[in-house]
Amino acid sequence: KQNKMGFKIRCSAIGQIMTDARTKGQLSKTTQSYCESWLKEKIYSKRKEFTSKYTDKGILEEDANIEFANKMLGINSIKNEEYFENDFLTGTPDIILENEIIDIKSSWDCFTFPIFDTEINKDYFYQLQGYMELTGKRNARLVYVLGDTPVSILHSEANKLKYSLGYDFEEALEIVKKKHDYSHVLDDLRIKVFDVVYDAEIIEKIKQRVKECEIYTNNLIRL
Repeated sequence: KQNKMGFKIRCSAIGQIMTDARTKGQLSKTTQSYCESWLKEKIYSKRKEFTSKYTDKGILEEDANIEFANKMLGINSIKNEEYFENDFLTGTPDIILENEIIDIKSSWDCFTFPIFDTEINKDYFYQLQGYMELTGKRNARLVYVLGDTPVSILHSEANKLKYSLGYDFEEALEIVKKKHDYSHVLDDLRIKVFDVVYDAEIIEKIKQRVKECEIYTNNLIRL
C-alpha cells in the first residue's frame, strides 16, 4: 500500500478540476483524469510534460513580453522566480507587484489573439484567483501579448511548409515570416488586458474541490 498523499493543485491547472459532473456528488471525467495523472506523477516521481509550438513561443518570448508589458502598462517589473505553496495550491506567478499579480500570455498569431473578447478565459481566471490566494494580493491582470514569432520557431514552421508543399527553404521561410510579423502593427493592437478581482467565494469552491480530489486520489491508492 502507498502512503496517503496530500493533493494540491497547480494554479495553472485549477480549471481542469473545476468542471462539474452531470451527476451531483461525483467528480467530472475531466477532474478524475487530472487526479489520475497527478497521482501517477507522485507514484512514479515523473512530471507529465506538455510542449507545443504554442507553449514554446510563450517561453522563448517571455522576457520580450515582460518588457513590452512594462512599456504599455507603465510599470517596471521583472520575472518572478519565487514558488508559492499552501495547503491547497501551488504556483509561480509571472509578475508580482506591490498591489497586484500580472500573468502574461503569448498569442500564437492574430487569430488566437483575443482582441475582441469581453470575457476572460475561465481557466486563466481560476489561475489568477489561485495566484492571488497564494500571494495575498487582491487584484490581478491577465495580459495577452501579440509578438513576433522567434526565429527558431519560424525555421521549424518553414521546414514543415517546405516538406508539405514542396517549397525550397528560403521561399518557405519568407512565407512564414510574413504570416508571423506584427512589427508594423500599432502597439495598442498587440496587447489585451483583463482585470481580475479576488473572489473569496471562488477560492472556497476551489478548496472544496481540492478536498474532493484528495478523497478521490486516496481511494485510488487503496485500489
